[in-house]
Amino acid sequence: MPALGLVVVAAVLYVLGGRRRVSGRHGHEQTGRTIAFALGLAAIVVALDSPLDSLADRLFLAHMAQHVLLLAVAPPLLVVAAPWTRMWQPLPLGFRRAVARVVAVSPRARWLRATAHGVGHPLAAWTLASATLVVWHLPAAYDLTLRNDVVHELEHALFFLTALLFWGAAVDSPPFRSRLDWPKRIAFVGSGMLVGWVLAVVLAFAASPLYAPYADLAHRPGGLSALADQRLAAGVMWVPGSLAYSIAVVVFVYRWLDPAPARRRLGLAGR
Repeated sequence: MPALGLVVVAAVLYVLGGRRRVSGRHGHEQTGRTIAFALGLAAIVVALDSPLDSLADRLFLAHMAQHVLLLAVAPPLLVVAAPWTRMWQPLPLGFRRAVARVVAVSPRARWLRATAHGVGHPLAAWTLASATLVVWHLPAAYDLTLRNDVVHELEHALFFLTALLFWGAAVDSPPFRSRLDWPKRIAFVGSGMLVGWVLAVVLAFAASPLYAPYADLAHRPGGLSALADQRLAAGVMWVPGSLAYSIAVVVFVYRWLDPAPARRRLGLAGR
């Protein structure tokens, strides 16, 4: 339920911040961003406040679907939506000015600015996201999340937040811009996808169930064995979990090879 509350607050701020009418090309662009934002919030709700959350206690396959939604569906959609300025606008002007003044110029917030700059660096974002994914899938850590609700919520929060950093480092999300050129974006996202593939291979080819709480279940929906459930979960990580990364790589390759920018610089557009 906390996740649903945060989603509602985000949706309300977004609606309140979008009262200004936008027309023409920018209007179509904003419509696309609004759709991406709505789908991103919907992915969070499906992951954390739907029957999928209850099913995840009894089926590793469902639990992995939750992770995919929090890592590779909601974050890239929200980054593409770029809702940051729009959600900031409805807050009281005095509050916004006070926060901006403290964050931007206060000596006491120097550590905050340095931290934000550091974790926003592509190498740091890639490392944090990849390390978070790997560490939480170690058997000891994963088993703990299945036995302790607080740890489980922490896991999901870290998945989502580090994934936001990852996608934000690769995709322009105004007013934030990626520090990477197109070839580096391709390498960044492609190598991030490979981390998930390695985990999926480990899960798929393990000779026995890796996570005790799932292995100890007497019954699973559909009559699946623990090992079959684990292999299906690996398939979810491998295939649906790779879709956003694959789409991003294709888009980045297209933008890298697109001759239009060069033609515009030479004054050849439309000839």
